Amino acid sequence: MEFTIFLKGIFIGFAMAVPLGPIGILCIRKTLGEGQLRGLIIGLGAATSDLLYGCVAAFGLSVISNTLISQRIWIRLIGGALLLILGVKTFRTEPAEPKFHKQGSRMLISYFYTMLLTLTNPLTIFAFIAVFAALGLGSDPGYFSASALVAGVFIGSCLWFLFLSSGVALFRKKLDLVGLRWVNKIAGVFIIISGLIAIGSLL
Repeated sequence: MEFTIFLKGIFIGFAMAVPLGPIGILCIRKTLGEGQLRGLIIGLGAATSDLLYGCVAAFGLSVISNTLISQRIWIRLIGGALLLILGVKTFRTEPAEPKFHKQGSRMLISYFYTMLLTLTNPLTIFAFIAVFAALGLGSDPGYFSASALVAGVFIGSCLWFLFLSSGVALFRKKLDLVGLRWVNKIAGVFIIISGLIAIGSLL
């Protein structure tokens, strides 16, 4: 029973991560500019956010979900502002050879920044609840079933970003610094637009 739910969780996590939003664009840009590992770190941060929101939906943590939804305007506003800052920074960043990039602390910063950015969309909780119900997983699964479900969601989300970064990495060696500069410009524009849309949706 739990294994079937675990497999459904993988499907849900994978499917909900597929739409190419600002996080997917950021994953592509980081993979092209700084290597597949940096792209995977971005994906891991997003998958962790999916795990947290999946827990809220699966375990029925109504107090947390109600608080997040009640503060959704401020959360979305902060998320939109973060996207604008990230978009401008990405647009203005000059590419460098990957060997000159410091690892370690920058990886950790990328992970937490992406997790925070993904968490600024509290409506994700409703999306998880709707998908869980549509697949017949029930509104109040048992502890073990809920644990298997959210574990599957996390793995499914990680799998998508693994596939995405691996596919993008195949083209990485074909791009010179001029090509990477254009990648930064295009990615920056898309992320800025995403930020404007997030803020505009509050008006």
